[in-house]
Amino acid sequence: MKQEGEIFLREQVQHIRAAVIGDVMADRYIFGSVNRISPEAPVPVNLVQFEKSVLGGAANTAANLAALGCRVYAAGMRGEDENGKILHGLFRQIGIDDSGILVRKEYSTITKMRILGARQQMMRLDFERKEPLDEKGLQSVLQWLENRHDEGLDCIILSDYGKGFITPQLAQEVIRRGHRWKLPVLVDPKGSDWHKYTGAYGITPNLKELSDCCGRAICNEDEDIEREGVLIREKYHLKYLFVTRSEKGITSIGSKEIIHCPAMARDVFDVSGAGDTVMAVLAAALAAGRDSETALKLANTAAGIAVSRVGTYPVRREEVLDAWENEERDLRKNYRPLTWEEAEGKVARWKEKGETVVFTNGCFDILHRGHVTYLQQAAALGDHLIVGLNSDDSVRRLKGAERPVNGEMDRAFMLAALRFVDDVVLFTEDTPKELLSHLRPDILVKGGDYRPEEVAGREYAGRVDILPFVDGYSTTGTIEKIRKHGDKKA
Repeated sequence: MKQEGEIFLREQVQHIRAAVIGDVMADRYIFGSVNRISPEAPVPVNLVQFEKSVLGGAANTAANLAALGCRVYAAGMRGEDENGKILHGLFRQIGIDDSGILVRKEYSTITKMRILGARQQMMRLDFERKEPLDEKGLQSVLQWLENRHDEGLDCIILSDYGKGFITPQLAQEVIRRGHRWKLPVLVDPKGSDWHKYTGAYGITPNLKELSDCCGRAICNEDEDIEREGVLIREKYHLKYLFVTRSEKGITSIGSKEIIHCPAMARDVFDVSGAGDTVMAVLAAALAAGRDSETALKLANTAAGIAVSRVGTYPVRREEVLDAWENEERDLRKNYRPLTWEEAEGKVARWKEKGETVVFTNGCFDILHRGHVTYLQQAAALGDHLIVGLNSDDSVRRLKGAERPVNGEMDRAFMLAALRFVDDVVLFTEDTPKELLSHLRPDILVKGGDYRPEEVAGREYAGRVDILPFVDGYSTTGTIEKIRKHGDKKA
């Protein structure tokens, strides 16, 4: 079966419809070169070479979703000033529906102007005037959201930069609608009081934002993040808390499990907007029904691309797909089989989503065409294929002292390299009965002329399927051919 991340990027993400509500901004960049100090004051002189404007704040989250291929609807506020017109033009340029943007004549469009010399940020100039959303604006946004839902919506994002648009009333009204419509509402938070986000599907704070909410500095260590994160998740009645941890990746805290997903090593040039990239990928992946572990890995992959670029950068679907496939190949090069606990967790997550899990087992000592054909047929019976692999000691007891020819780690590596094998788990017993009592797959597949009632561990599977072996292929036969060839040479 295809890996979940690849399925999402190739087949699902372009069908996701997302609403982004929050503090939209224009990010303007002035690029230049610095070669001298001003004679007027001890400051560097930046010789301007070119300027660029991109979507910022909540608008950058929307831009990242659009770059992934999602259909995006944006709500926020802008003025009728020059920066507001730039913002509107940028929305239209990349195909974002900005019909939810309130236009106020007296409002100053939030703008961040960054001045860079030799790709390094020298200064940032902010243009803003905080203006809380009034009752008329609140009702306008809620009506807009109702219309979007009637036309079809898969997720809602509240992107709060503390500029006044995400009021407690707006946040709670949107979260209530999310519950009623059974849509995930994810929040990018701001400030120390998160009561207005109570009941959200998930919140995505960075370490500083989590520390602000807790009222004390939290160390970037798993134990601290887990301890405080569990309390915060329960306090605000969240389904998930996703903590972004810079070089240590992302931690997901849910009601049933905590997942630490390490960041991929990248050259970091600019972290501006990386949090928006994480939010966009998480929201789209969860809306598509991907499990939290896959969503975290996808978000980490996209964030790694974002920080390797200068300035706010919406990461394109094709870039994430390329990086994902490269990372998957790298992981396979250093593959290790799952522990029983890891395998049990994976199977449980797949089954929770209604996906069919297939299990088969064997020694797979010298992998040949017969093995591959059999495994392809087994994988075709469901959505995921887990292979139970006899350990070296187990193979010796079953096949004799001269076996296996290939060690257990090499055999696991070869099986995991097959695209239709989701994962491999070792067992040391003669049969996988004990392992099956933990995994409890939907389908147990056995090869050969067995009858279902003869298959070990059958009581722990939904059903048993018997597949015929391919004639003319066997590991024992291959070994005999090698021996005969060696004898002739001698």
